[in-house]
Amino acid sequence: MRYNHCLRCNQMLKKHAVLLGILLSLSLLVIATLHYPGGSQIDKNSIGYSWRNNYISNLFAEKAVNGSANTSRFWAISGMIFLSASFALFFAEFSKRIPTKSAANLVKYVGELGMIFAFLIATSLHDIMVTISSTLFLISLFYITVFVFKSKLNWLKLSCTLGLITFYVTLYMYGSGSLKYLPVMQKVNFATTIVLILSLHYFTRKEDFELVANKQKSKTP
Repeated sequence: MRYNHCLRCNQMLKKHAVLLGILLSLSLLVIATLHYPGGSQIDKNSIGYSWRNNYISNLFAEKAVNGSANTSRFWAISGMIFLSASFALFFAEFSKRIPTKSAANLVKYVGELGMIFAFLIATSLHDIMVTISSTLFLISLFYITVFVFKSKLNWLKLSCTLGLITFYVTLYMYGSGSLKYLPVMQKVNFATTIVLILSLHYFTRKEDFELVANKQKSKTP
């Protein structure tokens, strides 16, 4: 009886590990905002964290924008560790649902590599790590989107499209120097990406994509 209970607990933990990791990450990042001393791109002398004017990356710096020691840094880096690990786990688990081995390996390994670089966003290599991790993340997500579009998961097709568009727009604003609304767009992108990842994690099955592969095989002469 005790063994069965432990087995069920392990199964539940494995099933919800991505969600639990994301929730823990978000909690740590929220705590980080509460410890942020102040200063933003609009007002260097402002007090505390502004969800409208501060970037998430402000939480990772050794010093806040106002020059004070950044007491949010420990919480923010801890949050980033759990977020990167959760996303890496998602890519590893989702790749098992893709019937094409080459595509599955790409989703898994490129996604996981992207999350390693994503964690390094919290270091002094921030700018280059944003470019590398975003590119790798989008490659994996694009491959996932291709398989979703071949399936019957119609509402997820829309979710994937919106997720990709939001991500591309955010990167365009970042690259073009359109900074006024970038802090808000960054958080919108952050939220839509998490929702998309969790939707793909919970509302897709291996069978959804095996059906696509079987249809393609049946059409092959």
